[in-house]
Amino acid sequence: MAGNYDIIVAGAGMSGSLAAAGAAKRGHKVLLLDKNKPEEPGKKTNWGWVCGDAVATSHLDFVSRHIGLNFGKPELDVRVDGVIAYSPDMQTKINFDGDGYVLDRPEFERKTRDYAIKSGAEYIPQFDVEGPIIENNYVVGVFGKDKDMRHTEFRAKAVVDALGVATTLRRRLPDGQFVDKVVDVDDLESTGRFIYDCEVTQEDPRYYDPKNALIHLNQNISPGGYGWVFPKAQHGRVNIGIGVQKSSLEIRNAKFGKKDTLHTLIDEYVRSIPNLKNPKLFNKDNNGKGYWSVAVRRNIECLVFNGYLGAGDSMAMPNPISAGGIGPALVAGILSGENAAKAVENGDVSTKGLWQYNVDFNSEYGKKMAAMEAFRVYLQSLNNNLINYGMAKFLSKKEAEDLAYGRTTELSMVSKMMMVLQGAANISAFKNLVYTVKKMKMFNELYAEYPATPEAFPAWREKVSKEIKDFKEKFKPNPI
Repeated sequence: MAGNYDIIVAGAGMSGSLAAAGAAKRGHKVLLLDKNKPEEPGKKTNWGWVCGDAVATSHLDFVSRHIGLNFGKPELDVRVDGVIAYSPDMQTKINFDGDGYVLDRPEFERKTRDYAIKSGAEYIPQFDVEGPIIENNYVVGVFGKDKDMRHTEFRAKAVVDALGVATTLRRRLPDGQFVDKVVDVDDLESTGRFIYDCEVTQEDPRYYDPKNALIHLNQNISPGGYGWVFPKAQHGRVNIGIGVQKSSLEIRNAKFGKKDTLHTLIDEYVRSIPNLKNPKLFNKDNNGKGYWSVAVRRNIECLVFNGYLGAGDSMAMPNPISAGGIGPALVAGILSGENAAKAVENGDVSTKGLWQYNVDFNSEYGKKMAAMEAFRVYLQSLNNNLINYGMAKFLSKKEAEDLAYGRTTELSMVSKMMMVLQGAANISAFKNLVYTVKKMKMFNELYAEYPATPEAFPAWREKVSKEIKDFKEKFKPNPI
């Protein structure tokens, strides 16, 4: 056994470093563990920090308000005015308001890790966390191997799990408690992304826009997901990638008699961008290319267990529609550190003593996740023709923006019929959209009643699970 702490934070990525900083600033003895080398904190895989790296300014402001950490160059690589989504035929676009940044991700991770150390956290890199230490139904520490492959144990009053989607902590919690241990494969997307320097042969903001982050919906190239082209600071440098859902890809391959994989599809996507030519890998920090998985469901409904809190990708927190995980990870990192510290100060790290973290995250971000999951499932049931028609005819800009952010809006079948909805398939798709919006409203109402205590949680979760299951039965993936 190597030592005892008030709080152990496993993972020095987006959530972990902020959780460690916040708890340490309150005077607690905090240990921050990370599997990576000191120059590579929070790196997801041997490939690098696989992500679109976009974050809204509002989430950076949240960090600044709560722990006083401000960001600038070099970690904020380039400012963007917003996000623009294009239909498969590139004829319709939807602008989403809200400025943000595309990050230099390794620089951002190093800054947050350094801030945790400056705030008083002890940092040990190259430590592979293998699982939780559980005694008397409490998580009381973690075990794993250090850089010399020696088995080591660290103990603490509370443990924050910020290990990411492949976490070895949540998966090894005891059975029969509130934290879901498994994420369904249809709620995962496989993602691949490159950072390229390209020759810009012509200015066409539909494919490359130095002032906006672009999303391309296309069920042929990215079945069940989307492609993205996010600008970097240097003209022609892009973060470009796609996400695909396994079931949708299998359906698409069977329909076309193909054997495409994520790798072949991302190569095809890069070639399909007409005004970006001669791509050359920009491999700073060995971060030029990579592949990873991301959860696109509502976050795990309960984030705590006796002595345990989870944050970020380890708790399926990315946005179910955009798969953007940086914003919720920053929010969860701050809130998990605050609540772990308060529970230790109160002498109660039981599920009940940590419950306020559930309430806080739901209030700040999680309350809209189930509604967004429903909208994601609906979108995955549409082929390109229906998406083209729907983006052009179904929604106003405000309606589209409301739905993308999990807010409900009023859709009238009568008013839309006045816009001359044509074809049985299109009318059916719109009726399904009206149904989806009603379900989104219902989910928002359910999450507005998130249980204030653990005792009310099982009945509430049963309602959520049944509604999600029934909705998914109605809308199956149908990309072609």
